[in-house]
Amino acid sequence: MPLVSLPSLFPASTLAGTASPVTIAAVDTPPLTRLHHFTLATSDVIRSREFFLNTLGWKQITRPGNIDIEAAWLDIGDGQQLHLLHVKEFEASPFEAEFGRHFAFDYPLSAFPGLKERLLANGAELIDPIRETPFERFFFKEPNGYIFEVVDADREPEV
Repeated sequence: MPLVSLPSLFPASTLAGTASPVTIAAVDTPPLTRLHHFTLATSDVIRSREFFLNTLGWKQITRPGNIDIEAAWLDIGDGQQLHLLHVKEFEASPFEAEFGRHFAFDYPLSAFPGLKERLLANGAELIDPIRETPFERFFFKEPNGYIFEVVDADREPEV
């Protein structure tokens, strides 16, 4: 399926807005909402679970017993979770990209080299960013085809 570019009603500068950037350090009150979990479909739950355990160090947790398909729940930190669900003929979306759907996580810059080694050893493809930023980051495609961004956890907000 070819990608289609639709005209925007607003120029990019308008969409960027003028609000100050928000960082975790700048938040002094708990947010009304926060991420509880995100779910990824996979044709191989065990392989996917092992990938995340072996690369990002996420931990498997007990999943509810009311799920009648193969699944795994992972604690990704701060009480947030990744749910992996078996979908027999899963295929990644063609919209997995830096300028498309991807998942971004903070990670200590000093630990980037070791993470990159683990990602490659576990079947990931490293991807250089398209857009320049004033901080270090990189992307990877995990074995299912999902794109993840790894961002310097100690970065200054981008303006």
